[in-house]
Amino acid sequence: MNTVELAPHRFAGLLAPAVDRAFIAGMLAGRNGGGAELSQRYGGPAANGFLVELRTRLAAPGGTVDEPGFAAITRYRDPAVCHRSVDKHVAHGMLHRRPDGGLSATERGAAFLTELYQVHAEVTEELWAGQDERVTRLVAALGRLLAYALVLADEEGDPGGSAFTAMAPPHEPDGTPPGVLLLNRLGTLRYHRADAHAAAWTAAGHTASSIATLPAGPERLAIELETDRRAAGPYAALSAEERLTMLADLAALPG
Repeated sequence: MNTVELAPHRFAGLLAPAVDRAFIAGMLAGRNGGGAELSQRYGGPAANGFLVELRTRLAAPGGTVDEPGFAAITRYRDPAVCHRSVDKHVAHGMLHRRPDGGLSATERGAAFLTELYQVHAEVTEELWAGQDERVTRLVAALGRLLAYALVLADEEGDPGGSAFTAMAPPHEPDGTPPGVLLLNRLGTLRYHRADAHAAAWTAAGHTASSIATLPAGPERLAIELETDRRAAGPYAALSAEERLTMLADLAALPG
């Protein structure tokens, strides 16, 4: 059988919306399948919104998101608003702010995250029921991609301020169900592309504010193509056939 060649940079552009679709479906299922109720039991989004967003790092024992990493993760949001939100999380006893500005979960925050992982286990099992082979292949492929992306970041001497290195690898305790592995690995991979996109628009002379309002057109297209190029590195870890299989598996997932 002839395999269509799909270069890493082209694959990066095709994969991004497929990753977004599957990840957003999983997170919405979590919210609607018990996550919103869980959040309210622990004080609501004002108390734990960022714990949900940073769950795959903060759920790890001793897991911390440093200040530059937090700034990268929230680069499109008002820093003052983000810091006020963190202040509320701290006041609710869910987050601890270290002297260096890093964030970690309190004991109460860790308990919330343990329950959130359980919610995500239940909803992804239902959402992706009957897709065991696809989920297994995707989990394996994403594991290779994330591991290689971390190697590349180390070789390039990550200077800090990277959303991906702030959040990777995701916390995966023994016995984590495949659906949760898939959801969290997809989410972590999205941070890799987010960093590539930020590097592309920065090189083009934009800021977070200006790129948010840049209309469709040649300049926007050029930035998106540069994003694909910068995001492509980890995809060299997969063969051309594996890239096509990954796209097909993501497209076939319900949600």
